[in-house]
Amino acid sequence: MTLLAFGINHTTAPLHIRERVAFAPEAITPALAEAIRRAGAREVAILSTCNRTEVYAECDGDSQLLLQWLVEHTAISADELQRCHYLWQGDDALRHMMKVAGGLDSLVLGEPQILGQMKSAYSQAREAGAVGACLHAAFQQVFGVAKQVRSKTAIGQNPVSVAYTAVTLAQQIFSDLKQDTALLIGAGETIELVARHLKEQGVRHLMVANRTLDRAQALASEHDGEAVLLSQIPECLHRADIVISSTASQLPLLGKGAVEKALKKRKHKPMFMLDIAVPRDIEEQVGELDDVYLYTVDDLQAVIDQNRKGREEAASRALDIIELGVEAYRREQRALDAVDTIKAYRKKADELRAQELQKAIKLLRSGVDAEKVAGQLARNLTNKLLHAPTTALREASANGQYDTVRLAHELFAITQNDIDNSETE
Repeated sequence: MTLLAFGINHTTAPLHIRERVAFAPEAITPALAEAIRRAGAREVAILSTCNRTEVYAECDGDSQLLLQWLVEHTAISADELQRCHYLWQGDDALRHMMKVAGGLDSLVLGEPQILGQMKSAYSQAREAGAVGACLHAAFQQVFGVAKQVRSKTAIGQNPVSVAYTAVTLAQQIFSDLKQDTALLIGAGETIELVARHLKEQGVRHLMVANRTLDRAQALASEHDGEAVLLSQIPECLHRADIVISSTASQLPLLGKGAVEKALKKRKHKPMFMLDIAVPRDIEEQVGELDDVYLYTVDDLQAVIDQNRKGREEAASRALDIIELGVEAYRREQRALDAVDTIKAYRKKADELRAQELQKAIKLLRSGVDAEKVAGQLARNLTNKLLHAPTTALREASANGQYDTVRLAHELFAITQNDIDNSETE
């Protein structure tokens, strides 16, 4: 069986493709079951974020079944997927997962959110019964390496994330945020980070809109903000100078008509709008309006590039850590190959021990001297345990298989001094 990692991301597919391959949170669990049932995967996990959709699986190496399954469960065609997907196997799959978890494959180099998103993907797959020994071992190694990347390099020292970049872009449009009101749509981790960065930059007022009012109120109260329901957005949109949206909605929440009405109430005062959701929360046609600066997650690249240079040296060190992690995982997996052999040998030794012990007990019961019985037990057990390996070693030496003889020295911890001493006896 082979570890596979395949999918699409911001480097291989534009937003209008990525949003068609995104999985809604509630769709992932049934999709996992379907992948195991129909796509030849023994184990599977799905990571779906604004910048990537990736599938991690253990299967027999036939990736075409999984690719066809992805086509059937998303809105992408087979031809489109063929042009923009990537596929990694074995060590390369593990290496890719480590790069993703460490933020080395992110739109924002070193961004910290992706590790939490990968942990959530693993947890959801495990709860769904889609994770076995292979993916469990792989993810644990991935998480351990990602932690080392964070703690041993400077890749995460500066507050560079999609959320930080979003606020930086807003500052380029409105130089002084102290006079502005921001409407944040959603209440997930990204929006939480956006809210924090906005308040640090002194934004005058925050409004948080969410499907559930309790979640919106919890986030708004942390920043002396105002909570509203998604259904109330048309009533308060005109008050917002900055609109940043990141929800898991499968349909747009803001259309061109609603924004036009808000602009009229604002007397066409400009609005900065950033949609970092995949699929998009704001209709593409909104960008046609004269007084709207509409950006998507793909438009953040220019701002991100300014921050990338300072992290590239740390990324080089992170790649070294990843290679050590891959090698450690490879050693662990090779060690597992010997487990069955070790168990079988121990079982055989226990059977021999039990046989000789029964013989010794019978001799003791018949009145044979205990010291003599103990010596015979030790002698017989030693001879039987050594019979098969010593016979094989004689045969190997006679046939010139000196590597086998040298390996026996390692297995039985025999030194040259041991050999010299045995020759003098």
